[in-house]
Amino acid sequence: MEEKKELDMQSEEIQETTAALSVDTPVEDSETPLDKNVKLMSPTRMLLRRFFRSKLSLIGLIMLAALVVFCWLGPVVYTRWGETETDRVGVADFDEEIIITENGEEYIQLIITENDINKLAPPSWDHLLGTDEKGLDILTRLMYGGQLSLTVSFSAVFLTSLLGIVLGGVAGYYGGVVDNIIMRICDMLMCLPTLPLMLIIGTVLDANGVPQEYYIYLLMGLLSLFSWTGMARLVRGQILFLREQEYMVAAEAMGYSTPRRIFKHLLPNVLPQIIVSMTMSLGSMILYESTLSYLGLGVRVPYASWGTMIEIISKDLSIFQNNFNVWGPPGICIVIAVLGFNFIGDGLRDALDPKQRR
Repeated sequence: MEEKKELDMQSEEIQETTAALSVDTPVEDSETPLDKNVKLMSPTRMLLRRFFRSKLSLIGLIMLAALVVFCWLGPVVYTRWGETETDRVGVADFDEEIIITENGEEYIQLIITENDINKLAPPSWDHLLGTDEKGLDILTRLMYGGQLSLTVSFSAVFLTSLLGIVLGGVAGYYGGVVDNIIMRICDMLMCLPTLPLMLIIGTVLDANGVPQEYYIYLLMGLLSLFSWTGMARLVRGQILFLREQEYMVAAEAMGYSTPRRIFKHLLPNVLPQIIVSMTMSLGSMILYESTLSYLGLGVRVPYASWGTMIEIISKDLSIFQNNFNVWGPPGICIVIAVLGFNFIGDGLRDALDPKQRR
């Protein structure tokens, strides 16, 4: 009996304590923040914070910024020689000869005997990096060549990504027959040998007299028509996964148009993968342009690109052995550009990875 009384007393005490707590303890408002000093960080700020935390990303940005400043602002400062101006230390001999054609029209032909071209000159105050085999200033051609190489690479990657995003998005969203047709086209393009095909196209363009200043742009544009398959497969795979998500079902139930569902709701979710792929492709495209120029399919003298400037070592082995100032600087610029784009691509990939939230 005594034990029963003790248990009853304990239960009454527990009930009283519970009632007191329920009355005296203030209830927190669920809408009141726990800490007013805590500020939520936006996704963009989190992305930038993770990106700039990587030392390789910073190194890549510095490398590319240095190249852009060198190529576009360098010619403004270094104006000693024009890109197409050959340095001549002697006087050329001119002989005039009048030729009369069958139609009776007179043409004056100038026969120029070039003497003492300042070719393969060592670095000096007049030419900070010396001159090439044609007497052209290497530093000036390096700047203008960088403008062409970077511009062509950016244009080719942009066109390739645009084709891949559009075709991959359509294939992944519609599926069925449309998907099969686009993917079979991808399979056929991936089976083509790209480099021999570019050699054939370059020969055809050269035979038809395409202007030299537009030659490399047209060639890289045609290359983009064969290089969009990788981006298309990436976008298609992501959209096949995302199109079955709840927000896409809701968008379809609300009656949104198909282009709006694709380009406003699907592609923004694939954008991180697209940005990383484009960044990594820029380095590969610079190498491709340099390879085509090295094989003689790039721009012609007097125009310059980094690949064209190192083409001389394939024709004259003595320059490769004795004149590092001719082929070394463009080779170093190519390495810096490729490494810079790859470092930035790695940094973006880590920053956009949800598993890397530290």
